[in-house]
Amino acid sequence: MKQDKMHLINKIFNNEEIRTVWDKDEEKYYISVVDIVRVLSKSSNQQTYWRVMKKRLKDEGNQTVTICNGLKLKAQDGKYRLTDVVDIEGMFRIIESIPSKNAEPIKQ
Repeated sequence: MKQDKMHLINKIFNNEEIRTVWDKDEEKYYISVVDIVRVLSKSSNQQTYWRVMKKRLKDEGNQTVTICNGLKLKAQDGKYRLTDVVDIEGMFRIIESIPSKNAEPIKQ
């Protein structure tokens, strides 16, 4: 079952690098939000894009940002940094919130 979900994540993002963590206690994957944003928005600064988007969603009263957790994930510089993550359901909510032509095929 774990492998099926991991395969789903890889397939959705065309095998782009998406940082994921398996939580064996909760038996679910947690996926990096900034990685989702990077792949779908093609933004040059995905952290800023996510920060602005998160504020906009909060201001609108959207509950999507309340499902984000913080986990330390390995960054490109090799250091572990606190990163917003979501589970599979949260991942789809984030995707629905991204106004991007790259997100449209996934939304369908």
